[in-house]
This record gives sequence, structure tokens and C-alpha cells, in this order.
Amino acid sequence: MFRAFVLGAGLGTRLRPLTHQLPKPLIPVHQRPLAEYAFAHLRSAGVREFVVNTHHLPDAWEQAFPGRTWEGGALHFRHEPILLETGGGLANVQDLLSGDGPFFMYNGDIFTDAALLPALDQHRAGGNLVTLLLRDGGPVCNVAMDRNSRQVLDLRNARGTNHPDQFQFTGVCIIDPAFFKYLPVRGTIESVVPAWLRAMEAGERIGGALTGGLWLDLGDRDSYLEAHRVIPCVSRVHPSAKIGAGVTMDETSSIGANCIVEDGAVLERSVLWPNARVSAGARLDRCVILSGHIASGTLTGADV
Repeated sequence: MFRAFVLGAGLGTRLRPLTHQLPKPLIPVHQRPLAEYAFAHLRSAGVREFVVNTHHLPDAWEQAFPGRTWEGGALHFRHEPILLETGGGLANVQDLLSGDGPFFMYNGDIFTDAALLPALDQHRAGGNLVTLLLRDGGPVCNVAMDRNSRQVLDLRNARGTNHPDQFQFTGVCIIDPAFFKYLPVRGTIESVVPAWLRAMEAGERIGGALTGGLWLDLGDRDSYLEAHRVIPCVSRVHPSAKIGAGVTMDETSSIGANCIVEDGAVLERSVLWPNARVSAGARLDRCVILSGHIASGTLTGADV
């Protein structure tokens, strides 16, 4: 069964206070947990089971996905009492991912529609131990790759290559189980980057697959609100929401399940989480109203 490891254990400090209520991968985007977009994307590449590491508010995952399933696919949760970072987190779930074929590792706080199957084909054809999905340009371009061979030569210039061609890592990669020998001992707190570098030093081939399409890092509230403008959705108002007379909202706002928006309220670039309420005549601009909370008056850039 083709599996993926979705990183769900981060603290989401830059998104506080939103992440006081939910882990970052579970924050709603157009009335769906962000992680569901990752699951759907991975399913398009043939993934049928998902391994998720948890740390902050682990019970929220059980509430979001009762029965530990998503649209018929099994979810395997592995809790980290101490945050192990990406390399330590991967080592902690090795038993759930070992097998004959490669698996995806996918950051739980991003949105992308990058083509996964061509990257998987490149991974297999190139005999790569790991294939990083990269973008030609972005906010943090620190992956050195030879454009012709599609081989990654350095990460964060740790090997001192000073290579001129630098690319943005998308947070998605394809890993062969043979890579596990380069990971730290289970329980070690470590990023996955040193393990990639150890593999390079050992002569292993780390590949890079250039991808296009939409890519967003929802690490802060500005990018979270921006996501509601650019990510496609079926409807910006959940069918269970109750909307009063004279309510106006712009095309970048979103209203979640069982919300109540009273008469005359105005919503601009704002997001209402499930069971939120907006009082009559309220005016919201760039606001996020958390589940069970009430917004009144004129608010700008507020998290309620």
C-alpha cells in the first residue's frame, strides 16, 4: 500500500493565537482542514494511507478524523511527547513506512498543486535515494542543484559548494526506505537536512524535481488570509451557516459550518471558523473569528 508521511507536529508559533485552538495543519481553509488538501493531493498520486506525527493538541486530530480515516484511507497517528523535528519525526515512524517502494514526505502547513506523478517517475528513473520537489524561485532558495543532471549538490551551502543555481524546497519529497540508515537514532531531535547531507557525503544520489503550479506556505496569518483568495473553493459559505439580512462579504472571506452572521454585518478579507458568530452591524476587515467566539463592533486585523 503506497503511503505518505504528513508532518503535523509543529507548534505553529507564527500563527498564534489561531494555533491555541488547533494545530496548524488543522486550521480551516474554505471550511476544510488544511491537512485535507495535502491528503487529496497525495491521493492524486496514488497514496492510500497516511502517517501523521502529532505533538501540539493531539486530540484535535482524533476529533477532525474520527475513526482515523479520511475518505476511506487509513490514518496512522504517531504522537511525539517531545517535538523531534523533521528527521527525528521521520525516524520515529520508520516502522510505519518501511517497505519495498518509495513514500512521500509532505509538510502539513503548505498548500500546493504541483504535479506529483512526474516527480515520482523522475525519482524512479533516476535511481534517487531521495527526490526533493523544488521551485525555480521563492522566498528561501537554498538548495543547490545541477540543472542538467537534476542532482542536488548542497543544502544551505553546508558543503561549501557555493553553487550558483539555488532553488526553493517546497516541503514535499520522495524517499526510498533505504534512506532510513542515514537518520538519527529514534528519539533524537534533529532536522532531516543533516541526514540528507550525510547521504550525499556517502555518495548517494539526492535528486531534485522542478515543479510549477500554486505553492503557499501558510506559516503566518497574512499568508493564511491570502490562501482564501487564491485557493479554489466550491463555496465561501458553508451550507449550515445562518446569514442574516443585508449581510455583505467580499470574495476573499469565508464562513464556516454552523456560523451565525447577524443582520447588516460586513465581512472583508475575513475568515469565520466553525460555530463562530458575528453580531448585527459588525464590520470586520482582515479578521479571523475562532470557533465558539463572537465578534462585535468594528474590527481590523483582529483574531477573536
